[in-house]
Amino acid sequence: MTQSRNRLFAASLIALSLSGAPAAFAQMPMKTPMVGGAAMYPTKTIVENAVNSKDHTTLVAAVKAAGLVETLSSPGPFTVFAPTNEAFGKLPAGTVDTLVKPENKAMLTKILTYHVVAGKHSGAELMAMAKSGKTLTTVQGETLAVSVKDKHVVLTDAKGGMSMVTIADVNQSNGVIHVVDTVLMP
Repeated sequence: MTQSRNRLFAASLIALSLSGAPAAFAQMPMKTPMVGGAAMYPTKTIVENAVNSKDHTTLVAAVKAAGLVETLSSPGPFTVFAPTNEAFGKLPAGTVDTLVKPENKAMLTKILTYHVVAGKHSGAELMAMAKSGKTLTTVQGETLAVSVKDKHVVLTDAKGGMSMVTIADVNQSNGVIHVVDTVLMP
């Protein structure tokens, strides 16, 4: 009985390959990751996807206030460590309200660009960097140390603060987003 099932399976595979079915399988869409209750489409830019995440409304407002929408909509590629609303909530009371004021645009831009690295770095690449002791140089110009804790990538900022990647490898048309649980400070 097992031999006949194996022959039937083999015959089915041959028939599928002759019919062109593998091409159909190759064209099947990959699962689209969900972030903040919204699908993150790899055909959209970082900004086009981020505006739909209910977990990133503070980040989106900050990006708009800093005038970085056009930059993060450009071809890139960029690696963005995207703090959640909860991450911004860990900051001292009133910090976000103060940062989004026009007179604090330079400081806000400095903080936001500290969350962006030129190039597209996957979670696997970040893990490899952590194991080899390499650091990331942010668009802002300072570095982030990369380590691994409990199988999660952890970033350590210039002030010694640590932020864990909670969702990795959210691919975008102009880079990749890694969701983080704490705002990084230059």
